[in-house]
Amino acid sequence: MHNPLRLFLIAALSIVLVACGTSKKTTSPKAGPGQYVVVRGDTLSKIARQHGQSLQSLMRMNNISNPNKIKVGQVLNVQGGSAAPTAGSSVVQQPTPVTGKSVAAPRSINLTWPAQGPHKRGTTASNSQGVYISGKLGDPVKAAASGKVVYAGSGLRGYGNMLIINHDANFLSVYAHNEKLLVSENTQVKQGQNIATMGNTGTNAVQLYFELRYNGKAVDALRYLPKK
Repeated sequence: MHNPLRLFLIAALSIVLVACGTSKKTTSPKAGPGQYVVVRGDTLSKIARQHGQSLQSLMRMNNISNPNKIKVGQVLNVQGGSAAPTAGSSVVQQPTPVTGKSVAAPRSINLTWPAQGPHKRGTTASNSQGVYISGKLGDPVKAAASGKVVYAGSGLRGYGNMLIINHDANFLSVYAHNEKLLVSENTQVKQGQNIATMGNTGTNAVQLYFELRYNGKAVDALRYLPKK
């Protein structure tokens, strides 16, 4: 005569083994071109900063009304390159600060020159809309317009110590190759305020590399800077 308890344990074990054998492995969402998968610790403003765009433009691209409501695993549409890829990010994009022709943008921002010295336009496809301004080590670098510092660091290879300032819902400005950064993230700065000193980090010459972006895309900076 069979032991009822033994039969029960055998049946229970069989159910567990069948369940293990038929369970499917779950996979994390994958990001395609122009997409990003939210990981633990992300905020929408952090993701916007990483991809060189404003928080408002990122919200519009994803129809998000509350920037505090994102969840791990959510796939977001993004634009621009990653300014500082996060460890564990589901996608690592190559930086694309400014490429190709300038996009059409309203002249709704008034800039001042961020540094004094001879200047020249970038000559390669990746910086043809940016401006190089030559100077001496330690020369002041100033905010071209008032705004909020959304990135301060050296996480983007080839750009050295860099600042990104968000001026409004559409415009961002970039300041690269600095010797020293004088402001930190989330700092509100005024037009003409000293924000860094000129250097040669990430490059072989003392110079400031300046970019202007509209919704994260290329804008001819020389069209917006005062004529010299």
